[in-house]
Amino acid sequence: MKKTINVIAVVLGALFVILAVVYWTTPASALPSYLPGHDPAMSAVHFKHGLAAIIVAAALFILVWFRTGKKGAGVTDTSANKQ
Repeated sequence: MKKTINVIAVVLGALFVILAVVYWTTPASALPSYLPGHDPAMSAVHFKHGLAAIIVAAALFILVWFRTGKKGAGVTDTSANKQ
C-alpha cells in the first residue's frame, strides 16, 4: 500500500510539472477548454496557475521523499568509541 501511494504521488507530481509548463508556454486562448483559465479573448499566459501547479508538484515530490526515507535513523555519537 505504501509503495502504491508513492507511485501515485510521483505520477501526479510529474503531471503537475507538465501542467505548469503548459500554463507557462501556452496563451490562455490556446489552452484546452477543460483547463481552468481558458479564455478565447485573452492572449496572456497564466503565470499564477503555473506557479500553483509547480508548488503542488513540489509538495507531492517532498511527500514521497519523506515517505521513502529511513525510519528511526538517528545520529549516533561515535566519538566515545575512539581511543
